[in-house]
Amino acid sequence: MASMNNLDGKLVVMVGGSGYFGSHIAQDLLARGARLRIASRNPEKGFNIKPLADLGQLQFARCDVTKPESVAAIMQGADLVVNLVGAFDGDLMELIGKGAGNVAEAAKAAGAKAMVHVSAIGADAESEADYARAKALGEKLVHDAFPKPVILRPSILFGEEDEFINMFAGMVRMLPALPVFGPDAPLQMMWVDDAADAVVAALANPAKHGGKIFEIAGPEPITMLELHQKIADAQGRDRTFIKVPDPISGIFAAMPLTPMGRDQWILLKAGNVPSGEYPGMKQLGLEPKPLDLFLERWMKRYRKYGRFTVAA
Repeated sequence: MASMNNLDGKLVVMVGGSGYFGSHIAQDLLARGARLRIASRNPEKGFNIKPLADLGQLQFARCDVTKPESVAAIMQGADLVVNLVGAFDGDLMELIGKGAGNVAEAAKAAGAKAMVHVSAIGADAESEADYARAKALGEKLVHDAFPKPVILRPSILFGEEDEFINMFAGMVRMLPALPVFGPDAPLQMMWVDDAADAVVAALANPAKHGGKIFEIAGPEPITMLELHQKIADAQGRDRTFIKVPDPISGIFAAMPLTPMGRDQWILLKAGNVPSGEYPGMKQLGLEPKPLDLFLERWMKRYRKYGRFTVAA
């Protein structure tokens, strides 16, 4: 990890960095001595990072990536740039498509030496999903605007405080029988800290990684049904899982106020695993950790008596 030392003192502008993934990347960058400017529409959401920074090491800025002048203002002095902007609602083409291009153009104009753009597995200009098409547009515009950016396509991220695993964990705790949407869809989920390491590794060595697309994911695929079963087992609960046929899942996803939208259903149905056409974690010098390494510990709070549950 010696190559990471070249981040010391560098100003990293992290656009869209106030969210869940951004907080994990921030921890890595701050620990390596980088100066960090976190810019987003709601930078106050990232204030939990403050205790991790030394005096003068962390700065917050408000930014709207759909407005080039707003992006230019937060790029002043940038050495390195990370674009994390993502969403499942709103005008996705503007926000995560053209917005990514605005970030790349501002990064180049500011003289940034490297840029990491976080896209997603499944980015596809021909997809039915607006999200996947917007991600593909973002990749193209970043590639066109910034010389040799690193584009990372992560799979679904998991972590102790994530919304994905914990949503299913809450349902398993409450319901004796659960519907499973896309039960056979393969997922190669990735620990959020491994994904953060990938961003930092790419940022720290642009000479080696610049101009490439990486598909990054966990070490092994599991199906949605297997994921539900693993969560139930880790909670020590016996649950019945009902496979929901795809047509019914599609109708459910199209309804308002459901936990899964149309785009998320389209992407889930297709699966979330690397295509194998691009380099991955190994080429970044990293080895991802499996979900099983963490799940037993994380599910303790969901057991009947919490941490005082006696194992069978």
